[in-house]
Amino acid sequence: MSLKHAVLAALLEGEASGYDLAKIFDVSVANFWASTPQQLYRELDRLSEAGLITARVVEQERRPNKRMFRLTEAGRADLYAYTTTAPRPTAVRDELMVQVQACDSGDTEAVRGFVAERMETARGKLARYERLREWLLDGRDEETYLREAERVGPYLTLLRGRLLEEENLRWGERVLAVLDARAAGAPAGVPTERTLR
Repeated sequence: MSLKHAVLAALLEGEASGYDLAKIFDVSVANFWASTPQQLYRELDRLSEAGLITARVVEQERRPNKRMFRLTEAGRADLYAYTTTAPRPTAVRDELMVQVQACDSGDTEAVRGFVAERMETARGKLARYERLREWLLDGRDEETYLREAERVGPYLTLLRGRLLEEENLRWGERVLAVLDARAAGAPAGVPTERTLR
């Protein structure tokens, strides 16, 4: 997937400024596509030049003018065509996995700390995802939302992000338990005092 299609998909929500899109990427798209604001603004320029989005300038008092972007019919057609193409398999590049793989010959305590940091990041993401979930549901239960909402795609990608972070927490807990048990000389499946806290 290219950033192009992630931007086009984000604009399905309606007209947005580059700043708005950066916030959307940070909150609701970050669980499946990462982008810096600089990459996003460059992509907006490319999409505008290609006629896939339009841009209009909104003059503001006491602030710089801002550009508002909207999908064109050509952009919608491009996005539609994109949804008919089989995705490439996910390729994972995760430095933490390499460090865990090498922990037996490295600084196990440092790796343990990195796993704990990853777990804290997962908790933070889950909290953000829960706020987004509540905003999307807007007082409805999940089944009602999925049956009645105009668009379900944002909720379904949010669901994937939540499940991924929940799994990151389960995996982290298991890794810490194993490393703690090994450090204490106990069998890997036996909880230690530290893991019981």
